[in-house]
Amino acid sequence: MMGVSNYDVLRKQARHLENEIDLKLVAFSKIGAGTSTAHNTTADTSPLLGEHVFDSLSEEIAQMLDRLSTINETMSELPATGAAAMHTLQRHREILQGYRQEFNKICANHTTRMEREELLRGSGLSTNSPTNSGLSRRDMYLKEGGHVANSNQMINDQINIAIETREHLLSQRQAFKRLQTRFNDISNRFPLISSLIQRINIKKKRDSLILGAVIAVCVFLLLLYIFN
Repeated sequence: MMGVSNYDVLRKQARHLENEIDLKLVAFSKIGAGTSTAHNTTADTSPLLGEHVFDSLSEEIAQMLDRLSTINETMSELPATGAAAMHTLQRHREILQGYRQEFNKICANHTTRMEREELLRGSGLSTNSPTNSGLSRRDMYLKEGGHVANSNQMINDQINIAIETREHLLSQRQAFKRLQTRFNDISNRFPLISSLIQRINIKKKRDSLILGAVIAVCVFLLLLYIFN
C-alpha cells in the first residue's frame, strides 16, 4: 500500500513537471527563433541580454528534464503494480524523450540562426534590427544585383573573346587555303618540278625498301649462324 501511495505521488509530480516543461519549451522555441516580442525588444537594444535570457531558460529546462528523468527512474524502481502502471511509466519515458529531442532541436536551430546572423553582421547585412531590416534587405539585394551584373559582364567579355578567336582562326584558315592554292598553281605551271619531286619521293621509298630488305637478310643470316 505504501508503494502504491509513493507511485501516485511520483506520477503527479511527473505530470506537473511535464506540463511546466511543455510551457517552457513553447517560450524557449519562440526565444530561440527570435520571434518573441520581448526578445526582439531586448535583442535590438542589447543582443547580449537576449542571449542571457536564452541561456538562462536553457539551463532551467535542462534541470527540469533531469528532475523528470530522476522521477521516472524512481517510479521504475518501485514494485510493479500491474500492466497499467507499466504502460503509464513507459508513456512518461516517451514524453521525456520527446521533450529532450525538442529541446536539442531548439538549441541547434538557435545556434544555426546566431551563426548566420553573425556572418551577416560581419558583412554589414545584419537584419536583426526591425528599423534597419528593410534597408539591410535592400542593400543585400542591391549587392546581389551588382554581383549578377558583374557576372553578366564577365560572360559577355568571354563571349566577345571567343568570337574574336573564331574570326582569327577563320582568317588563318583562309590564309592557308590561299597558300595551298599558290602551291598548286606553281606545281601546275612547272610540271617538270612536280615530276622531279615525285621521282625523288619514289626513289626514297625504293631505297628504304632495299635498305630494309638488306637489314632483314643480314639479321636472318646472323641468327642462322648463331643457332647453327
